[in-house]
Amino acid sequence: MERQANALAAIEIKNLTKSFRVYADQGHSLKEKALSARRRHYEKRMVLNDISLTVQKGEAIGLVGKNGCGKSTLLKLMSRILYPDSGSVKLEGRVSSLIELGAGFHPDMTGRENIFTNASIFGLTHKEIEEQLDEIIEFSEMQEFIDNPVRTYSSGMYMRLAFSVAIHVGADILLIDEILAVGDAAFQAKCFERLMEIKGSGTTIVIVSHSMAQLERICDRTVWIESGKVRMEGAPNEVHPMYLDFMGQRRQLSGGNQQLADREHSDSPAHWTD
Repeated sequence: MERQANALAAIEIKNLTKSFRVYADQGHSLKEKALSARRRHYEKRMVLNDISLTVQKGEAIGLVGKNGCGKSTLLKLMSRILYPDSGSVKLEGRVSSLIELGAGFHPDMTGRENIFTNASIFGLTHKEIEEQLDEIIEFSEMQEFIDNPVRTYSSGMYMRLAFSVAIHVGADILLIDEILAVGDAAFQAKCFERLMEIKGSGTTIVIVSHSMAQLERICDRTVWIESGKVRMEGAPNEVHPMYLDFMGQRRQLSGGNQQLADREHSDSPAHWTD
């Protein structure tokens, strides 16, 4: 039974752990900075702690959590921008990612040239890119600026072009960070309409967003990450109220050291993970 479930998995994450070095303040005086440079004191900050997660083929999941909880790091590990300290990430098929705005784009190259460079990173041949070129440019609505250097682009223009490339590479897995928060509302709506079409075609989607409405519209499941661990996962309409309630209480208690009481297990499909 487990072997059959694994055969349907697009993403398998097992016991994933990731930490970063955090270096001590070097101080302000030249002496303090010199001593600090010699000692190179640092602490290890655990960002993800023994996370396991399976995403089925054709499933769309949302990752939620407060800033710094580890959700973007998890996405970078999936896309192999980062590598784990321990554990494993297994992906089946071609992966397209929209994680860091402008990643894979050369500022002195034109938008058109960057389409070829960026799409080739995702594994497309020159011929395949040429076949998709007009559609990529049209979707981005960047016809007027496509032959300008991308260093002249605004963050919204970057997002338009990057998103358009990412959705036209025939990916089996699409990884999206908060990038869709950039740009105007009309283009964001257009992007989500296309994401719904992509999901309908069987593409696996993992998306990080602070917009519960966006996630409820597209996702089959929400995974809530807190302090580097999966705190809860399940249907969006089960997880989101719990998460929003938690964040509201957290803001109320932000001035003190009080801890939130553990919630009781629910009979719903959503479940807490300790």
